[in-house]
Amino acid sequence: MRYDLVIFDNDGVLVDSEPISNTILAGYLTELGHPTSYEDSMRDYMGSAVHRVHDLVLERTGQVLPADFEEALHARVFAAFERELMAVEGVTDVLGKIVSDSVPYCVASSGSHERIRIGHRKTGLDLWFPDSVVFSAQDVGRGKPEPDLFLHAAERMAVAPERCVVVEDSPLGVAAARAAGMDVYGFTAMTAAEKLSGAKGFFGSMAELPALLA
Repeated sequence: MRYDLVIFDNDGVLVDSEPISNTILAGYLTELGHPTSYEDSMRDYMGSAVHRVHDLVLERTGQVLPADFEEALHARVFAAFERELMAVEGVTDVLGKIVSDSVPYCVASSGSHERIRIGHRKTGLDLWFPDSVVFSAQDVGRGKPEPDLFLHAAERMAVAPERCVVVEDSPLGVAAARAAGMDVYGFTAMTAAEKLSGAKGFFGSMAELPALLA
C-alpha cells in the first residue's frame, strides 16, 4: 500500500540521541538516590515523555522528584546534544526519497518542541522539518504508549489514521502507533525486533526503509 503520510519518531530514528539522553538520565536519577543503570533507563524510559520518569519513580519508591528535575535534566541533555548529537546514518537519503516521491511526512516525538528543535538544528534536520510538520507530546498532554500524539499528527496533516505509517524504534512508540490504527515499521538498530511486537516489519539500516514504505 502506498501511504499518504509517513510519521517519524525523532529520538533514535532521526537523531542518534537515545545513548546520550539515557546515559544522562540514568546518572541523574542515581545522583538523586534512585540507582538506575543505562540499561534500566533504556528499558523503562526509551521513547517516553518525561512525565513517565516522575510516574515510575513515584510508583516504585513513593518519592517525588525535585520540582526542578525536568529543567535540570534538559539542561544537561541539551548541552550534550550541542557537543555530540548526530543524525541517524542514512536518514537524509530516506527523506530525499520521500520528497522525490511527493509523500507527505512529519515527526511526532515524546520529546518537547525545544528538544526536537535543538537536535534538528545541530544535525541540519531543521532544513527538512519546518514547524508545520513537527509534533510533540506537549501538544496533547499524554505521550506514548497512548495514541493521542499520532492521532493529533494525522489530524493536523489531514490524513486518515489508516493511511499513515509510523517509523519507530521503541516498544512504547510501536504500541502507540498500533493503538492509533496505523501501520508501523520497527527500527532495530538499538532495539531487538522481538521487543517491537506489533510492528508490520523491521529494518536495521535506513537504506532498507524506502522499500518497506513503498
